[in-house]
Amino acid sequence: MDVLQLQRKLREHQAAMLREFSQLQKLQDESSPDFVIEVVKMFFDDSENLLNNMTRALGQVPVDFKQVDAHVHQYKGSSASVGAARVKNVCATFRNFCEAQNLEGCVRCLQQLQHEYSLLKNNLQYLFRLQEEIQAAGGSIPTIE
Repeated sequence: MDVLQLQRKLREHQAAMLREFSQLQKLQDESSPDFVIEVVKMFFDDSENLLNNMTRALGQVPVDFKQVDAHVHQYKGSSASVGAARVKNVCATFRNFCEAQNLEGCVRCLQQLQHEYSLLKNNLQYLFRLQEEIQAAGGSIPTIE
């Protein structure tokens, strides 16, 4: 693909992802060109750790709902900081189930979180690959407006 085609694909994907992380993207500038990628990679690492912690905590008998809620609360904050609104919204529902000590609701929310995280991660990785291809081809990254 030529640079113009890659840039068009990137703009289309950016538009689809705009609600997810546009504020984070706006913080990146020429002095920190890898800012977004670094922050998102940290988010990916934190997400996987927190999702694993939630899975373990929900598997304990009896379930310590306060411990589960602490993990969910942390994940809600980190997802909000990168603009992952859908993940953040599931966390809000998850916390309600923790407060009600509803194991079935918590398990459903965990599954939904895992799904939303997977979608977000795949979309962002695709976006970053497009950016790398554009730069490798000598093009510039279109900005989000």
